[in-house]
Amino acid sequence: MTGFSRRGACPALSAPMSTGDGLLVRLNPLAGEIKPNVLIGLCESAARHGNGIVEVTARGSIQIRGLTSESACLLAQEVDALGIAVRTGVPVDTSPLAGIDSKETTNPTPLAAAIRTAIERVGLSPRLGPKVSVVVDGRGQIGLGAIIGDVRLVAKDAERWRLSVAGDESSARLVGEFDSDAACAVTLDILQAIAALGQQGRARDLGPDVIRAVVVRPETSHSFAPPSVLEAGGAKDRYPTDSKTEHSTATDSSPIGILTLTGTQIALGIALPFGSIDAPTLIAFCQAASDGGATGIRPAPGRSLLVMGLDRPSAATLTATAQSLGLVTSPADPSIRIAACPGAPACASGMIAARDVAAEIAREIGESLDPTLSLHISGCAKGCAHPGPATLTIVGDEKGAAFVVGGTAKGLPAAYTAGYEAARGMGRLTKLLAQERKPDDNAAACLARLGAKRLAQALAQE
Repeated sequence: MTGFSRRGACPALSAPMSTGDGLLVRLNPLAGEIKPNVLIGLCESAARHGNGIVEVTARGSIQIRGLTSESACLLAQEVDALGIAVRTGVPVDTSPLAGIDSKETTNPTPLAAAIRTAIERVGLSPRLGPKVSVVVDGRGQIGLGAIIGDVRLVAKDAERWRLSVAGDESSARLVGEFDSDAACAVTLDILQAIAALGQQGRARDLGPDVIRAVVVRPETSHSFAPPSVLEAGGAKDRYPTDSKTEHSTATDSSPIGILTLTGTQIALGIALPFGSIDAPTLIAFCQAASDGGATGIRPAPGRSLLVMGLDRPSAATLTATAQSLGLVTSPADPSIRIAACPGAPACASGMIAARDVAAEIAREIGESLDPTLSLHISGCAKGCAHPGPATLTIVGDEKGAAFVVGGTAKGLPAAYTAGYEAARGMGRLTKLLAQERKPDDNAAACLARLGAKRLAQALAQE
């Protein structure tokens, strides 16, 4: 154990991060999945050494909370004893079903492996900051559109990849289209350019001249690079806002339910409510999965778990068990569209009970939530559950519950309500949106048009 990582870094198993409820570690199984009995062992370790809360993040990592410096070391030893090899180095994310997804455009595994090999060959990992990452999306049943990457590669067809930089599906800027070899080479060059900026460097910091130099190399001469990308300038709009990389359907796909794989295989996807579950409940689910014949469980994007090796009757039985345990078994469940941290009192930094607020919103007004609205409930301004912007963020501070439109938990509030009124306040805003939204509006546009004064008036209503 090398000490505590700074906030904003990735809390790897060897470098836990200090949070309001103790130390937090995050791990990604190298094999991509964990046998049910091994995951039971990990849950038992989390209960022994932490606060017994196990989480799956939006990117599909496993988090264990409430550790101390001593217990984090013990947890690491037990993870090793359980035989869970964890990934290290620059994250190169693919779908957890890569290579076996019956609906993916192409298998992203070979390109992802080539990028990892290239990174290690030139010794790049130590020179990059802990948040730098690459996304390789074969466009299968599990959408990676919400995952932020410094470099994003999305399959256009079986031979070509669309490469973009600095963002998720909605914000990344298109660089060009490449075959696999050129895509790997350009990705490596972009990462090396980021490394030249130092440990704090990210793709968003690269100017258009750097991107131009990478794209027009002789070995990538068969690539396509829109002139507007290479000629764009300015600090804010370095890349054109109309050059998106993926199709809108990428964010619509859900890992929940039955997913068909190659051959006759299936996977069963379930989600954790707000990405969190207590260890005893997850142990009960894993035991039921094992009894049903499951061969492995894979953490997946969208704060979900994929159960492998089941037949359809066993999957139906396990779905019923998961529902009885309080897990999310339907892609229509409103809780999967709400990000929420533990909040008060579980986290000492929390100034509102974020998960309680989120649960009340999902229960009372979930069905009427605007489908284009992304909602983040944060106990404090750290914004741990959703570091990026959301359509609406409710964040606790010394004045109560602040409502931030189109920003992060650190953003400037448009309006306030008392902490205990946060869920009811959200209900009032939901009604206002339903009344005021125009046919061609989304929730973000409507909120922006209404402005702070109207939002404050709505929140003040009895």
